[in-house]
Parts: sequence; structure tokens; C-alpha cells
Amino acid sequence: MTDIVQLTTTVGDESLATRIAHTVVEEGLAACAQVQGPITSIYRWQGSIERSTEWYCHFKTTKRQADRLRTRVLQLHPYDVPEVIVVPIVAGHEPYLAWVRDQTRGDTPTS
Repeated sequence: MTDIVQLTTTVGDESLATRIAHTVVEEGLAACAQVQGPITSIYRWQGSIERSTEWYCHFKTTKRQADRLRTRVLQLHPYDVPEVIVVPIVAGHEPYLAWVRDQTRGDTPTS
């Protein structure tokens, strides 16, 4: 098991997904972010089955920064109940994992 995690969320708009991704990387909370989509999400909401087009955001960070990243994503997120999931990275290419650590040390000021 490594000290690196991936946080994911979905949003309903590509430009918002890109804006969130840019913000958290710029603030040093994530080493990188990928925006993927569009995807179709089907889910139950307030008693009805809903269907929407969304974009996935995948963020790579450290366990140490995960809570700060989660808090910031929730601040930027428009949904009432957003998906925000953190999963551990069990293994990976060590130079990449070291790069993630280096990019998320907290040296970059956050707002």
C-alpha cells in the first residue's frame, strides 16, 4: 500500500470540471487531475430514477492532503450531495508516486 490516493467526483459541466481540476492543482492539493467525459449517469434521486450527462474528475494526491482536497472540492462543487470518493493506490510506478508526493507537499499556498 502506498501513501497516494485518488479522489474522484462528477460534475454536470465540462467547463466546471476543468475549473475545479485547475484550481486544486494550482493550489497544490492534487498533483494532477484528469477530466473525462461525457459520461451518462443513472441514479435514484428524491424517489425518481434520473439520467444526466456528467464529467468525471480524477485527482491524485497523498493521504496527508486528501482531507484538504476533499474539503476544497466540496467548496467548489454545485451538487447538494456530490460524489466524492477517495480510494487508495495500492501500488504504482515509484518515480510517479514520488512526483505526486513532491507536487502536494503543501508548499503552494491555498485559498
